Amino acid sequence: MNSNPPLPTSSEAARIRRGRWILVLIFLLFFGTIFGAGVLRFSGWQPHGTKAHGEMLRPAVDARAVVPKLAGGGDYAWRPAERMWRIVVAPPADCASDCLKLAKDLDVVWQLFGNNADHVEILWIGPRPAGAPDTVSLRQLQPTPELLTALPRVNDPAGVPVYVIDPNGFVILRYAPGTDPGFIRTDVSKLLKLI
Repeated sequence: MNSNPPLPTSSEAARIRRGRWILVLIFLLFFGTIFGAGVLRFSGWQPHGTKAHGEMLRPAVDARAVVPKLAGGGDYAWRPAERMWRIVVAPPADCASDCLKLAKDLDVVWQLFGNNADHVEILWIGPRPAGAPDTVSLRQLQPTPELLTALPRVNDPAGVPVYVIDPNGFVILRYAPGTDPGFIRTDVSKLLKLI
């Protein structure tokens, strides 16, 4: 009696090799995809559609403890339950034509939000420029040191930066002076979908 199993025929051996190669390919496909995704994730790459045009502040600046003062008197409350996003501008006192253009551009941006405009306010810190549109969404605030400190690099020598504050009172985005207002609209439109 022969205790050794019979040797596979050449067709059976080819089928076994093919099965092994298929198993190796499935393994490479599965783990190669995971490895590739990990490399992209940790290298900082993001798909184009998910990137914000503004500078994402990491960590976000916590301004919840700051109680902004309205220009006409009284406090401006963050009111997180209302899910209100804020576009914030803190220009220097001597800002004239650039601030007027920015005020008009932000008014157009606010109007383009359409039915979502109810969830966006524009906070103008300090005096509004002469001739600026008197929009419903604009809240004029006093330039208190606590509020200005919550806005990173607010005194930019290149011009007036724009910020986005989330409904809870966190400063999450900063736009460099001269940023296309369409980029602000695009980013805030994405944020509005989160509510």
